[in-house]
Amino acid sequence: MTETLLLERLAAAVAERVSARIPVEIDLWSAAEIAAYLKMSERQVTERYAPLPDFPKAFRLPTASGGNGHPRWRAREVIAWAERYVENGEGRQGRKRTI
Repeated sequence: MTETLLLERLAAAVAERVSARIPVEIDLWSAAEIAAYLKMSERQVTERYAPLPDFPKAFRLPTASGGNGHPRWRAREVIAWAERYVENGEGRQGRKRTI
């Protein structure tokens, strides 16, 4: 097998495994994806930040059984929420630890 053919096969295999990214303007995020974006645990997202009055509201898509699925948030709204704290310096400073 030539080097060129090997590289073409490798490129094709990689292309099959790489999923197309959904544009952030229309993407829907789970709590796990929000946690990855904010660099924190999923539990912190659901228990500490999602209940805040200014955090974007979640919605649940219907399921085949007639129930509701897991909560989802619009990615662009979560990013805008986080950016408000970064750009405006609205975030509180962490308290000083005493040892």
